[in-house]
Amino acid sequence: MLSVYAAAGIPEVHPGDDLSLLIGDALDGLLDDGDILAVTSKIVSKAEGRIVHAADREQAITDETVRVVATRSHPGGVTRIVENRLGMVAAAAGVDSSNTAAGTVLVLPLDPDASARALRLALEERFGLRLGVIITDTLGRAWREGQTDVAIGASGVTLIEDLRGTHDSHGRTLDVTSPAVGDEIAAAADLVKGKAGGLPVAVVRGLGRLLDADAPGARVLIRPARNDMFRLGTDEAWQRGFDAGRAAADPHGTTP
Repeated sequence: MLSVYAAAGIPEVHPGDDLSLLIGDALDGLLDDGDILAVTSKIVSKAEGRIVHAADREQAITDETVRVVATRSHPGGVTRIVENRLGMVAAAAGVDSSNTAAGTVLVLPLDPDASARALRLALEERFGLRLGVIITDTLGRAWREGQTDVAIGASGVTLIEDLRGTHDSHGRTLDVTSPAVGDEIAAAADLVKGKAGGLPVAVVRGLGRLLDADAPGARVLIRPARNDMFRLGTDEAWQRGFDAGRAAADPHGTTP
């Protein structure tokens, strides 16, 4: 049976804090073998000192951006959808100004997979249990309104369950079905953690079958550029195509 509950008793996290100690103390005596911990990236960033003093959040976004996907102006300012240094495509490059001191913003951990691994190994050693750790962050989704939590770092957990070659209830072979169970776990955990309740960690129980100490980290969830049919926003793709067509028709640039 699947169950998900939030861990109470985790204090405000500061740079240099030992997350494994804080989380372990909050969950002492409460964990079972096979549990998966979903940890909000915000507390990982705080513990790792990923706090940027920036009166201008836009500069912090620029610093984290490696590729602009789309930019749209609106009455409240400008929304930038970009690819950040982790390969994630997200609004504002994952830079977060909520629940942090005035004049500062949080940027994502340098290596969320490494952070998840360090946390998992420390907690497994403390409790003598097999555990998985998923580091989560909130993202919007193409084609759909609203946001949901997804896995941006992981250790010890299979994040994509490959069902290709198996059969459905009518005996038909599944050719492409590969549920992103890492993102599904992150989203389920967000239902109990919430956004402003001071509950940054959730325990997901009943998915021990997904534990694998050798499983790849969350980068496995990032679609390679060669397979990405939506590399640019609509307006940007249209403009690039228009410019390419004009250049082909006038290779010497004689048309004003």
